[in-house]
Amino acid sequence: MKDNDFIPYGHQSISKEDIAAVVDSLQAEYLTQGPIVGSFEKAIANQVNSKYAIAVNNATSALHIACLALDVKEGDCVWTSPNTFIASANCARYCGAEVDFVDIDPRTYNLSAEKLEEKLISAKRLNTLPKVVIPVHFAGQSCDMEAIHRLSQEYGFAVIEDASHAIGGQYQDHPIGDCRYSDICVFSFHPVKIITSAEGGMALTNNANIARLLRTYANQGITKDPQYLIQNVGDWYYEQHTLGFNYRMTEMQAALGLSQLSRLDQFIEKRHQQFKSYEKLLKDFPITLPYQAEDTHSSLHLYPILLPEHNKAARKGVFEVLRHAGIGTQVHYIPVHTQPYYQALGFQLGDFPVAEDYYSRTLSLPLFADLTSAQQERVALILKHALIANRVMSA
Repeated sequence: MKDNDFIPYGHQSISKEDIAAVVDSLQAEYLTQGPIVGSFEKAIANQVNSKYAIAVNNATSALHIACLALDVKEGDCVWTSPNTFIASANCARYCGAEVDFVDIDPRTYNLSAEKLEEKLISAKRLNTLPKVVIPVHFAGQSCDMEAIHRLSQEYGFAVIEDASHAIGGQYQDHPIGDCRYSDICVFSFHPVKIITSAEGGMALTNNANIARLLRTYANQGITKDPQYLIQNVGDWYYEQHTLGFNYRMTEMQAALGLSQLSRLDQFIEKRHQQFKSYEKLLKDFPITLPYQAEDTHSSLHLYPILLPEHNKAARKGVFEVLRHAGIGTQVHYIPVHTQPYYQALGFQLGDFPVAEDYYSRTLSLPLFADLTSAQQERVALILKHALIANRVMSA
C-alpha cells in the first residue's frame, strides 16, 4: 500500500490562500503578541455571536483557564462525560478538583441530561453537588444545552461547553459558541478538527469579568489594563495578579485560523454531503449509523458507527481489516473513567454502562473536507469485506 492510498479518519484542508496568509504573517513585524490574534478572536466571536473570545495555544489550555476563571479549586467537583478525550476531565484535575462523570445518551453519545438530573438529585441529598459541569458536544452535535442550563439554574453549577468538535454547528438554530446556555464555550483548532490553526484553541464567553480572567490566566497572570493596576507608573508597566500560564497563540497560528474561518461554511456543507453519501452507501449494513437530533445541526467532526451488540467481539477484527487496507479508522473514545489514572482514583468498569457499551462497539470512519466520493465508496467496500470476514454480515 502506498502512502497516498491511505485514507485517514480526519485531515486538514490547506489552500494556497492559507499558505499565503501564514507567509504574510512571517513577514510581518510581530510573530507573537501582534494584531492577527486579535483579528482572529474578533472574527470567531462575530461568527458565533459571543461577546468575548480569547485565543490560546490549544483547547486543553482553553479548558484549563476556563476552570480557573470559574474558580475551580481543591475541594470542588467537576462533572463531565466519560465519552470524550481525557482533556475534558484533566482540566479540572489541574486545578486540584475532584472529577466525576455522567453517563451518555444512547443515541447521540452526548452527556445525558436525564442522567445528569438523576445524579444531581442524589448529589443534593449527599451535599456533593458539582461546581462545574462540562458537557461535550461529541462528534460536533450539541448536547441538550437548554435542559442542562435549566438544571444549572436549579442546582447552582456553572457550565463549560467543550465544543472542541463543534465549531460551525448549531443548536436550536443558533450557532454553537454563543454561550446562551453556558458560562464559557471552548473550541479546538487541531488539524483533524473542522478548521485548524495547526494547534490552537479558543475560549468564548458573554461575561466581561470571566473574559478578563481568561485572558489573565492565559498570559502569565499579568495585566496592563489601567483600570486593574494597583499603581500605574508608565506605559511600560505591568502587574502579575495571579499565577498564570504562557498559553498564548502565535500570529502564524492565528493567520492560518483566520484564513480557514473563511471556508467554515464550505467545510460544514461538504461534511453534510459526505454524511448523506455514507447513509446511502451503508444503509443495508448491519450497523448503527450516527443519529442526528432534530434541534441540532452538527458540524460532523466524526462519523462513528456501531456494530451490533451481539457482534461487539468482532470490533478488533473489523478494525484490523480496515487499517490493513489503508482505511484510517479510529475509536472515539476510550471512556475516561477506564483509564489507569482515573481507576486509581476509584472509578471502575461498570460505573457508566452506556458509555462502556458504546465504546465496545464503535469505529469512526473517515470524514474530512477533502474526502472524495471515490474514497467513500472504497471505505464502504472494504468495510463490507471486513464485516463479512468477521461474520458480522453475510456475503
